[in-house]
Amino acid sequence: MNEQIRDIAKRLAGLRDLLGIDANEIAAVCNVSVGEYLGYESGENDIPVSFLQNISKNYKVELTALLFGDEPNMKTFYLTRAGQGTAMERTHVYRYQALASGFAGRKADPFIVTVEPSVETMHLNSHNGQEFNFVIEGSLLLRVGGHELNLNVGDSLYFDATQPHGMKALNGQPVKFLAIIF
Repeated sequence: MNEQIRDIAKRLAGLRDLLGIDANEIAAVCNVSVGEYLGYESGENDIPVSFLQNISKNYKVELTALLFGDEPNMKTFYLTRAGQGTAMERTHVYRYQALASGFAGRKADPFIVTVEPSVETMHLNSHNGQEFNFVIEGSLLLRVGGHELNLNVGDSLYFDATQPHGMKALNGQPVKFLAIIF
């Protein structure tokens, strides 16, 4: 199991303990089964960023605190130099680089996401809010709300993130895109 996933799982368990709520309640609020939630909290299952976004919004905790264990403290601006964003490898296929992790009270969460080519089935997820994706390198198959779209360099898509959606790299090459979650 990935150490970063294990650390996030511990933060989830700690948050639930701090709030004094049971697994049934948090699972219902985040629209997952209790078994799925307990798999996240135990670190047995990969924890989608979309799920953490739901926790963040529903329980008023910074996404950065869940992902990295650090509370953001910048209130005027937060500078991220090229290649220096807080990085996280979610699985061997997805890598995220947070671009505003130190800014407190964000209204959006921007990431550079790299998706490696894979023969695995595309995993779909959904979360509250909206999402914007802009392709920087490569080609991306994006499935959203039952539609499949091919996006190439310079293409973008803004969509309702409550719709099931997922991404897959095309042409056997990694794809890199800017994802902003609102």
